Amino acid sequence: MVGVIGGMGPDATVEFMQRVINATPAQDDADHIHLLVDNNPKVPSRIKALIEGNGEDPGPTIAAMAQRLEDAGAHFLVMPCNTAHYYWEHAERAVAIPVWNMIWLTLNAVHAAVPDARIGMLASPALRKIGLYERYADDLELTLVYPGDEDALLEVIRAVKRGEKRHADTLNAFNRAAEDLSRQGADVLVLACTELSVIQESLNTAVPVYDSLQVLAEEVVRAVEGVKAE
Repeated sequence: MVGVIGGMGPDATVEFMQRVINATPAQDDADHIHLLVDNNPKVPSRIKALIEGNGEDPGPTIAAMAQRLEDAGAHFLVMPCNTAHYYWEHAERAVAIPVWNMIWLTLNAVHAAVPDARIGMLASPALRKIGLYERYADDLELTLVYPGDEDALLEVIRAVKRGEKRHADTLNAFNRAAEDLSRQGADVLVLACTELSVIQESLNTAVPVYDSLQVLAEEVVRAVEGVKAE
């Protein structure tokens, strides 16, 4: 049973579940992976806490969610939200079961395919501010670059949260950010916000794209299917 610390945002959590279903080699219902999901949209805003500096600390809520999932029988936990990984240690300290780190998994996937890559980050400005990906990228000798207009990309993320996933302005701003990163010499792009994963199919770029949500979903399937095989 895989415990999912979700709701950040709800669409991204549902998208993660669908990615797990799509990646699972199933012939019938019973072949799919047991996901126990706390799709909690009431987790305090990461943007307010990290960017605006006036929000409630999300850490205790995330820790409590981890504890509930462990108590309900989850064998390990995942959190399909990049920015929430700033509070990953709150969850890790709260439980005895493993809490996977999507940031580390994503960067390892990039490093395995493109060592020394220059990574274009499609992410909330909060990630650059707190140096979340830098914590792990430096050890792997990966270089990170960010769009020049981070506020425009933040508005894309907020638009997805509002349900404006097909609005032309939203998709155009998304693609402009990718073009900016390509001009900066990015070898690959990383979708480092799971709201952006929701609109990934609208991204038009020749640069290889690594989606943190897809990396996490595939790793979950690989781990669970490996246990089944044993």
